[in-house]
Amino acid sequence: MSDFTDDLDDLETAEDFLRFFQVGYDQRVVNVNRLHILQRFHDYLGADSGLEGLDDSGMADRYRVHLERAYQDFVVSTAIAEKTFKVHKEEARKMADRFVPLDSLLGSSV
Repeated sequence: MSDFTDDLDDLETAEDFLRFFQVGYDQRVVNVNRLHILQRFHDYLGADSGLEGLDDSGMADRYRVHLERAYQDFVVSTAIAEKTFKVHKEEARKMADRFVPLDSLLGSSV
């Protein structure tokens, strides 16, 4: 196990990760979105096929980029809009299934 992996094992909270990777953050954003930020960070890491073979420094740099991106997602948007968790994705699908176009209610002459 590398030093980087050992250091990661000590991180528990969103704030721990943000401080470790030196990502500036607004505590109010983290308070509302901490689980969403960490889930999105996890998703970004899982989608990154270029992590294998990187040394500790390269891994830390890549992790920082993904964490910064995950945090920024929730600075500019909301958890519901981002559909981070399965429950949000299912709710969006249900809402789409319920959508009725206005012209179908008014007839095709609109």
